[in-house]
Amino acid sequence: MTATRMTPLLERNRQFAQDHTPVPLAAPTAGLVVVSCLDHRINPSITLGLRLGEAVVIRNAGGRVTPSVVEDIAYLAFLARKVFGMTDRLFEVAVVHHPQCGTGFLADPEFRREAAEATGVSEAHLEAVQVADPYSTVKIDVGRLLESPRISPGITVSGHVYDVETGLVTTIVEAREAHV
Repeated sequence: MTATRMTPLLERNRQFAQDHTPVPLAAPTAGLVVVSCLDHRINPSITLGLRLGEAVVIRNAGGRVTPSVVEDIAYLAFLARKVFGMTDRLFEVAVVHHPQCGTGFLADPEFRREAAEATGVSEAHLEAVQVADPYSTVKIDVGRLLESPRISPGITVSGHVYDVETGLVTTIVEAREAHV
C-alpha cells in the first residue's frame, strides 16, 4: 500500500479503535449542537472538550448559519421529538465564530469576485458567509436562528467567539429560546 497523507491518520484510527466503546444512537448527552468554522485551527471537540455522543458538530466556512444549517437543526429537532421522545427542552445551538477567519478575505469585493469566478459560488453567497468581525457576525447568526420559523420552540441559541490566540471561548450572546 502506498503511503498517503491519510496513512498516519489511519494508524491513529487503529489505535483509537482498540479501546473504542460504541456510543448508542440517542440524543447527544450534553444536549448541544455546535455550529463552527471548518478552519483547521478550530476543532470544537478539542476546544470544548467534547466526547463522542455529547454533541452534534456542524462545520462550514465561517461557522455561519446558512439555510442548510437551519435545515439540519430543524431535522435534528424532528429526530429529538420523533425518535428520542423529547418534548420540551430539546437542545442548545451554540454558534461559534473566531477572529482571523479565512472568510474575512471575502469582505474585499475584488477578492470576493475572484473567489466567485474560481469556485463557481455566487458573490452574494460569499459575501453572506464572510466573517471579518466575529463579534458582529455571531450576533447576526444567533438572530437568524431565533427568528427562523423552522427552528422549533424548545431550542435555545447562544453565540460565542473562540480566540485562536488564547484558546478561550467567550460568550457573546447568552442562550435564549427560539420564538419567545
